[in-house]
Amino acid sequence: MTGQEPLPVGATAPDFMLRDQFGQDTRLSSYRGSKAVALLFYPFAFSGVCTGEMAGIRHRLDEFLTFDTEVLAISCDPVYALRAFADSDGLNFGLLSDFWPHGAATRSFGVLDEKLGAPRRSSYVIDPEGTIRWSVHNAMHAGRDLDEHLRQLRAAADG
Repeated sequence: MTGQEPLPVGATAPDFMLRDQFGQDTRLSSYRGSKAVALLFYPFAFSGVCTGEMAGIRHRLDEFLTFDTEVLAISCDPVYALRAFADSDGLNFGLLSDFWPHGAATRSFGVLDEKLGAPRRSSYVIDPEGTIRWSVHNAMHAGRDLDEHLRQLRAAADG
């Protein structure tokens, strides 16, 4: 359990600044006014389902990343683990570390599993104005439907 409810569709996405696998700061609000964002919270780098999901995004990256869209994957793993994960699996999109303060951004979206200390397998699509337009919360062992993620991301980008 997260101890709280996930943010609902229609809510304003809380801003955060997290470091990516290269140690660069990424601020969610930097996409406001220009891009729709798919936020994919995932429990652990190098775990079976997460590795498969991230590889699926890598294979379809040209569909996820356009002039109007961005994809950001968030876990509570440290930056160094995310760099090793990205290097070993050829992941060339933003893997963001919510390591410290532990899970603060994940908690702000209502998807931190407090007992596990890791994000639930949750996704949000945020429109260019910063409003949550779609969300889905999968069981830990269930992979995401990337086709549906792409449909929702495009719809949010198109307004």
